[in-house]
Amino acid sequence: MFPGGKKGMKDLMKQAQKMQQDFAKAQQELADKIIEAQSGGGMVKIEMNGHHELKSLKIDAEVVNPDDIEMLEDLIIAAFREAHEKIASTSEDEMSKLTGGMNIPGLF
Repeated sequence: MFPGGKKGMKDLMKQAQKMQQDFAKAQQELADKIIEAQSGGGMVKIEMNGHHELKSLKIDAEVVNPDDIEMLEDLIIAAFREAHEKIASTSEDEMSKLTGGMNIPGLF
């Protein structure tokens, strides 16, 4: 028999259901959050949402040099990497708050 009997089982199920709702809410909030990232001292700036969708790309005119396209490409890639890292870190931090620091496989 389950410790606490039927009442204990019902309470546990309610807690699990609330936790599931909290996770769904947190995941939606993360998906809607806009993360800003930059490279080249702010010469390339991007905004990305929690679904890793690009929402905005700004390139400073000073970095646009037809003779050095490679540098611009590298700056854009660096800004994307920073945004992805920020999203992963933000997601991990938010979910960790809900799980009390427990690592639950498949959650992140």
